[in-house]
This record gives sequence, C-alpha cells and structure tokens, in this order.
Amino acid sequence: MLVHLRRAVVASVIFFVLLGLAYPFLITGIGQAFFSHQASGDLVAAPRGYLGSSLIGQHWNGPRWFQGRPDTDNPSATGSQNYGPKSKLLLDFARAQVRRLEKEGIKPTNELVTGSGSGVDPDISPHSAYVQVAAVAKANHLSVSAVRRLVTSHVVGPYWSFLGSPYVNVLRLNQSLAHLESATKAP
Repeated sequence: MLVHLRRAVVASVIFFVLLGLAYPFLITGIGQAFFSHQASGDLVAAPRGYLGSSLIGQHWNGPRWFQGRPDTDNPSATGSQNYGPKSKLLLDFARAQVRRLEKEGIKPTNELVTGSGSGVDPDISPHSAYVQVAAVAKANHLSVSAVRRLVTSHVVGPYWSFLGSPYVNVLRLNQSLAHLESATKAP
C-alpha cells in the first residue's frame, strides 16, 4: 500500500513539474520569442495611455466612428449570445441594431447587426467598413474620398494570400480616423 502511495505521489510531482511548470513556461517563451506583440495583447498606444487591444473588439458610439460587430468589449465574457436562428431575442436584437444604424445613416449589413461567435471580434469585412464611409465622413466633416482611401489603406488581405477573407481592424481604422481628423483641423 505504501509503495503504491509513494509511486502516486512521485508521478503527481513529476507531472506537476512537467505540465504545470515546464510546459507553460516553454509555451510562454515561444509566444514571446516569435509572437511577442500578440502574446502581449497587441495594445494600441494613445497619447494618454492605451486605446485598447487590436485583438479585442471595442464599442464605438455615434456616427463619428466606424462601428464593429455588436459584440462585448469585455474579453472575459467571450462567447456569443447563442440565440438560435428562430429566437425572438435574436430578431429583436437585430431589429434594434438595424434601427440604430439607419438612424446614424449607415446601411446595415449582417455583420453590423449580429454578433460574432467569439463575442469579441475586432474586425469587420471591407464591405461593412465601406457602407459606413458616407456617414463617418459627414459626421467628421471630411470628404468621402478621404475616408474611403482611409478604409482602403486598412484592408488586410487573407493570410498568405489564400487563407481567410480580407478584413479591417476597427480599432486601428478609428485610430487613423482620429489622426486624419486632427490633421485636417490643424492650422
């Protein structure tokens, strides 16, 4: 009996050291060595601190800013609302989003009306960004062509030219929009 107990304790200590200490340190080291920007949260700097993480979607209020998916901006609350396709709650939520976007002068797209599977998606499709150009330009007193060029400059193509779809990171786009706005208002 004592022999079995000793073997169990030794095995537990070995697995704790290997899987509880060595493996996490190894993976953290690899992440920091090869993907340090992402592993550190890909924080976007602002003059007075940080604007947020480009890996997590944020809420942007009003037509002055490009809107992302109606997800949460709390990374601890990942996961979608899991409404089924026939859910009245999903239909009510989508209708409210459509009314809000139309009120701001934005043509709603499926992406701007429904949340993502993760609940924290920071990106939208180029189409969803382009449908917002006129409203954002008008709200910021900028030319439509300047805002359209800004969106075009933020379109990221598929990984290795064939994996995934093109996308636009909303936080980085809005950061550039703020710079564009301040540059046009400078004396």
